[in-house]
Order: sequence, then structure tokens, then C-alpha cells
Amino acid sequence: MSGAAVEREKLEVDVLLVGGGPASLSCALHLMNLVEKYNASGGKAVEKPSVLVIEKGFAIGSHILSGAVLDPRALDELVPGWKDEGGLPAGVPVSEEAFVFLAGGNTAFRVPGFLLPPAMKHRGCRIVILSRLVKWLAERAKEKGVEILEGVPGWEILFEGDRVKGVRCRDAGVGKDGKPKDNYLPGADIEAKVTIFGEGTRGSLTRQLVERLNLSADRNPQIYATGCKELWEVPKGRFPVGKVVHTLGFPLDLGTFGGGFIYGVAEDRAAVGLVVGLDYSDPMMDIHREFQRWKTHPFVRNILDGGQMIASGAKTIPEGGYFGMPRLYGDGFLIVGDSAGMVNSQRLKGIHLAMKSGMLAAEAVFECLKGGDFSERALGRYDDLFELSWARRELHAVRNWRQGYSGGILVGNIHFAAQMLTGGRGFVAKLKAKPDHLHFRRLGANGRPPELRPDGKLTFDKLTALYKSGTEHIEDQPPHCKVLDMEICASKCGEEFGRPCTRFCPASVYEWAEEKEAGGSTSDKPAGSCGRGSLKINFSNCLHCKTCDIKDPYENLRWTPPEGGGGPKYQDL
Repeated sequence: MSGAAVEREKLEVDVLLVGGGPASLSCALHLMNLVEKYNASGGKAVEKPSVLVIEKGFAIGSHILSGAVLDPRALDELVPGWKDEGGLPAGVPVSEEAFVFLAGGNTAFRVPGFLLPPAMKHRGCRIVILSRLVKWLAERAKEKGVEILEGVPGWEILFEGDRVKGVRCRDAGVGKDGKPKDNYLPGADIEAKVTIFGEGTRGSLTRQLVERLNLSADRNPQIYATGCKELWEVPKGRFPVGKVVHTLGFPLDLGTFGGGFIYGVAEDRAAVGLVVGLDYSDPMMDIHREFQRWKTHPFVRNILDGGQMIASGAKTIPEGGYFGMPRLYGDGFLIVGDSAGMVNSQRLKGIHLAMKSGMLAAEAVFECLKGGDFSERALGRYDDLFELSWARRELHAVRNWRQGYSGGILVGNIHFAAQMLTGGRGFVAKLKAKPDHLHFRRLGANGRPPELRPDGKLTFDKLTALYKSGTEHIEDQPPHCKVLDMEICASKCGEEFGRPCTRFCPASVYEWAEEKEAGGSTSDKPAGSCGRGSLKINFSNCLHCKTCDIKDPYENLRWTPPEGGGGPKYQDL
């Protein structure tokens, strides 16, 4: 329906921000502060701009998930004196930290601190609940006059030639059959002088933009990881508040990049998770299963025993770094935060970079407001500011780090050592990478996956974890998780890779249903059936992590935003 000739509401604003995460909200808040400060200084005033943020989640923060250890550097710049303010959910200072290698059996080795570079240490940082932090930022932005619309997903970009002139929002009230229901409401067309894309990882509109304008030409392809996270209530005193532990080793083999984390959030709360690079090669890999296995190691089990899992979620993380970032600007648009790939995977941090990118975008837009020019040339100021910033210096210093581990842990450590000696360069000036979906080995080269029977106390199946995410979708709508060619699922992908979507999705969205009776007529088979079975799409389970959009070996799965407000309802993740 979004492309149909229907009458749509039209909104016009000066600045449109797509996505209600830390990058967009920092941009909106910083822009309003810049205008306010400039106008208070005397001289010719700048008219206060109309700034609109649209967020696809039910509320600001409901789709936000991160580890999260915050480097407060950008927050110090955005809100000076925030430590003295009441009501800021800035978490707890890191008080203790450790890197631990988990071997087989009961063995765990603490990695000596002298083997870790300063960038991988966390003193001075804070453990935060990111969903709470963005809500706080949103309230401050609204106090400055920023308008925020929740439950409003962007559907397609409005172009005028190659100039971005705004966004069309997704229609509401469309049934499974694609026809309007009684409550049908066409999505509005929002036009803006500048549109800022801060949708987070693998944003659907950002993907449209990058592909149409070839913004990743001569760049490395972006590579990703998927993280599964749980919040646990544990006996008081079991795990210290402010303690940060990262683990290497079990359950991952030496060919798979990733590791676990345990953060002391409160006296009786611990955040735990496992992050796995999506350049893994085994099509039998199931990241959620490996996360559950990770918790069975005695080092982790001893922390969680007697506790209770109270929240769960999953998301993807861009890890391609400086060489994987697309061009950040163009005629009428900017790209910020995770959508731009601004994550330092060596430090395991991206929140401060997202916030800083939003602030730099605000400074560029402020200059455009003063000059009345939002062309590609004028908005290129954002790229200039980024290249002069500490955010660029931080990312450039680890520019080849993550790509070095695409060949496995041992090869990656050799690259890491060379990079330490050469200021981040390593053996070559630009270490190449290939897209995550091209890393799979054929099915015959892999063994059977390890067995795990969830006990419902320490380990959980995907549907139990899904329940703890609060995920909800309107059932009567077209599936937003799309299969482009069902025949590929039935033949090529099934024969060569065993349909890995049924494993890599952490929420059981994709389920292969074998035919119960051979030789039945086509009319007797389920919709979408091909050959020996059919791929069932449980789209209402979707956590919006977008692993499917990234890892499918034939790029045959496409994630699009569902009707507004659908998805997880994270509160403490």
C-alpha cells in the first residue's frame, strides 16, 4: 500500500531524524543548544528550527539494547556537569575489571592486565542501561522544543533526483492480504531540509540510501556481530556492583570471533551476554544456543546459580570500523551512529561514538541553518568535522583490527600484535574484508551441533527468551521479514547450507516445515511450499536484530519495518 496512489498527510520540518537512539537524540539536543547559545550571544539571530524525531518502537528506548559500558567522553561534552544532575540514569562507575579465558571443563584463566592494551581497559567508564539513558536524552530534547513521534517507522526515502527530501512513513492498518482494513491510515510524507539517518544497525532506510547512491564505493563491506543478552536477578553480594568481566574461549572455537560479558549493574542485578562475529563459517552455528552453553561453564554458572532471568534480547553490532563506514553525507542527508558503522569493536564500545557523531552532525546542520544551504557541498562540513574529531582518531587507530580476526583467533592475534607495533596499521594499509554472508562452508564440512536441553532455570529455549523481551506485533499485517525467492530456500540453501536461518535467528522467526505426506497436490500444501517442505515465517517473534538481513548466504531474506510500535519492549536492557 505504501506505493499506492493514496492521499497522504504532508509534514514539513527543518530537520528530520530517523531513529530515536543516542546518535539522533544527541544531535537534536546539541542542535537546539547551539541555536539557543548563538541567539543569546547577540547579533543576527537564527530562527529556531523545527526538529522532528521519528522512532519505530512503541516508545523511546523500547528497541534499544546494548551491553553496555559507556565511555562518558561525549556525554561530558553534550551535558557538562551531568554527574551533578538528578534523574540521569548514568549507571555505576566501573570499579573492577577482568578478561577471563574459559577453557574446557572447570578451567578459567584470568588474562594478565599487562597483555591488554589501554584501549581494552574500562576504568573511568560506567555501566549503563542504555534504554533508560536515551529516555533521559529524549526528555531533555523535548524540553528544548524537539518533537518526537513514537511508533512511526520510516518506510521509504523521498527523493528529488538524487537529493533526499524526506521520508514516507509506513502505512498502518494493512491486513495480511495487503488490503486496507477499517483502521487503515496512510503513512505521512515528512519533508525536511535535511534528513539524518540514525536508525541503528543495518537501518532499512540507510540501506536504501547506501545502495541507491553507491555510498560504500571503494569502502570495505560492513561486517557485523550478533549479541544475545539477559538481565539476571542474583543473590545480593554474589557479583560486585561496577564489576566488568569479559570472557574469551568456551563455547566458541578458534575459528569464530566473539566472547561473553558479565556486568554488575546493581547489588542484585547482573547483565550477561555473548557476542559472536557474523563472519563465522559453520552453517550449524546457533548463537542463542551457544549463549546458553556459555552459561553452563562453572565460571558463569557460579554467578547465576540461584538467580532468575528477568529480561532478554538480541541485536546486531556493526564491526567494520573506519574502513567499513559509508560516505556520511550527501544532498539533503547525513548518516550517524551505528547506521554509519561508528563502533570501536576493540574497545567493545560505540555509544560515545554515536553521541559524538550526532553532535558533529548538529554542528554541520547549524552552519547550514545560518547559511540557508543544505546541499551536498554544505553538508560535507559534517565529514570535515568528523575527520578532525577525536571520534575519527579513535576509529582510525583500530582501523584494521576487526578484519584481522576474520581468519580466526590465532591469525587475528598475529595481526593485532603487528597493529600494536605500527599504530593500528598492521601488515597492510587497508586490510580487506568480505561480507558476512559469504563466509559459510558447505554443509558437508561441518559436524553435528552440540546438544543442549534447556533446563528453564539457567538455560532457556528461544521462545522463553522471546517472552522475556516483551515482543509484540499485530498479527494481521503483511510479514515484515520477507523471503525473496522461496525456491532458493527449498533447493540451493537447503542442500548446501541446511537453511541456516532456522538457526541464526535468535527468535525462531524462520522455521522449516517438512511435508507430512509425499505426493500431495499443490493445493494441499502450506502457502509458500516448495518441494519437500516450506519455510514458515513467524514474523511476530522478530526482535528486529536484522541478523537474517545480514547473514543469509544468498541474501534471500530482507528485513523491513513492521507496523509502528511492533517489536520488543526493552526497559532494562
